[in-house]
Amino acid sequence: MKVLLTGSAGFIGGAVAAALEGEGDEVVRVDLMLPQAHGSARAPEGTHQVDVRDPAPWPELLRGVDAVCHQAAVVGAGVKVADLPDYAGHNDLGTAVLLAAMHEVGVDRLVLASSMVVYGEGRYVCAEHGAQSPPPRERAALDAGDVENHCGLCGDALGWALVDETARLDPRSAYAASKVAQEHYTSAWVRQAEAAAIALRYHNVYGPGMPRDTPYSGVAAMFRSSLERGEAPQVYEDGGQMRDFVHVSDVARANVAALRAVVGERAGHYAAYNVASGQPVSILEVAQQVARGTGREIAPEVTGGYRLGDVRHIVASPERAEVELGFRAQVGPDEGLRAFATAPLRA
Repeated sequence: MKVLLTGSAGFIGGAVAAALEGEGDEVVRVDLMLPQAHGSARAPEGTHQVDVRDPAPWPELLRGVDAVCHQAAVVGAGVKVADLPDYAGHNDLGTAVLLAAMHEVGVDRLVLASSMVVYGEGRYVCAEHGAQSPPPRERAALDAGDVENHCGLCGDALGWALVDETARLDPRSAYAASKVAQEHYTSAWVRQAEAAAIALRYHNVYGPGMPRDTPYSGVAAMFRSSLERGEAPQVYEDGGQMRDFVHVSDVARANVAALRAVVGERAGHYAAYNVASGQPVSILEVAQQVARGTGREIAPEVTGGYRLGDVRHIVASPERAEVELGFRAQVGPDEGLRAFATAPLRA
């Protein structure tokens, strides 16, 4: 199989490229090498340094390609209103340009990197009143130390439940909005172009090769950096936020499985899948596991601080990906997070 891979020099893209080539597939590597992701690093050998928003290079690059794996994106929450054009340009316009070029050339199979952020908050249940959909947490409550979501009927703190792919999309950041838009452009392209596509909604990805201390770094990398400085990892809120941390090697395997599946799918097929470990952990537990992996006794510090726009809990159901793609994560968070403490990172 010949696969065009955007974002091929990135943390996840590099792992996907290695997994595909390890199975004998041909990979056309494409990456803009954005400074916020790569610093001053040069494009790896064999990489086409292309801006996805530029339609000119695509006809030549797409020739003979069986499927596209679209990983390229500006990531991070997008904390300033001024960030909106970057997300809309690189992520949304870039995806639209790529899809139009694929249709023009006749490439009609796509795997899209999406994210758990499309859901906003996760699923919540009240012990007395059942399923609830809480609004965003208010600044005043967070300032007062109330980090929970509450039942709108009785006021009790809500418990979390697994989010499956049928959950409503509720983007709460510029990045999240751009990911929802990418999925919508893709599903429209599937219908209009008689194509097939799969969107993979990554949960918290970590592992070797993760960038260090950039907007592209995850919280596990930030905890690790604190430990390397001899400082206690800083944990926001009360540390009880529940997440799913999935190893980058498993994310790469999910992409390979999705590419194999989408190539054989009927025209008009579109589906989204959670890519998750299936083993929920709290953010405090993440900090503790990374600390244990260093072999040093540095306890995380629970600060009580918060970032406005962060969600309280979001934990995925991995069932659909296992049933329909045959994908099941192999690296659990206990093993993976401890190993991550000493894994090589990117500057």
